Amino acid sequence: MSGIAERLADIRSRVAAACARAGREPGSVTLVAVSKLKPAALIREAYAAGQRDFGENYAQELRDKAAELVDLEGLRWHAIGPLQTNKVKYVARAALSFHALDRLEVAQELSRRRQDAPIPCYVEVNVGGEASKSGLAPEALGPFLEAVRALPGLRVEGLMSLPPPTEDEQVARGYFRTLRELARQHALTGLSMGTTHDFELAIEEGATLVRVGTAIFGERT
Repeated sequence: MSGIAERLADIRSRVAAACARAGREPGSVTLVAVSKLKPAALIREAYAAGQRDFGENYAQELRDKAAELVDLEGLRWHAIGPLQTNKVKYVARAALSFHALDRLEVAQELSRRRQDAPIPCYVEVNVGGEASKSGLAPEALGPFLEAVRALPGLRVEGLMSLPPPTEDEQVARGYFRTLRELARQHALTGLSMGTTHDFELAIEEGATLVRVGTAIFGERT
């Protein structure tokens, strides 16, 4: 065994402690285990340890793993990476939710392709203003939300961001607070923010979903 059960237990304990510091219930935060580039066997191991929510960055990898692990009842897939329009069909079929919506053409294609219940979406915001990263500028959020909310087949659940990495806790909190305030301004309650390195800060600042990969599955090769 790879030790995934022990690492999951540790992460859950840290999630609960962060919730307690923030005066929140542990159940108010969903832990998404980021399993990109990891074999299905490790996902089965995490599932056996009680994990149900898994995040995949690549649409075709999500498609393949969803097919391979179809026997795992109650497994929930989150598509968390940028999406090209020609790959939308895989997310529309397999994912519980989509965490990186930032282009109207992707939203339109997802709306067209989704056959089941509307897919919850988190609109990605580039809170750090990084040219190398996807995501909307904060000032573009209002018009984008108006256009997306008019589409059938999807539901805007909240906002997502992957801020610049920093060792400065106050800087990190500032990014998370910016996203939280944007969500409040637009009457959204979902906040997908926080990774292995900063998920506890994200929870203290209001995250409702945290995306943790390395601390559960180990480094990727």
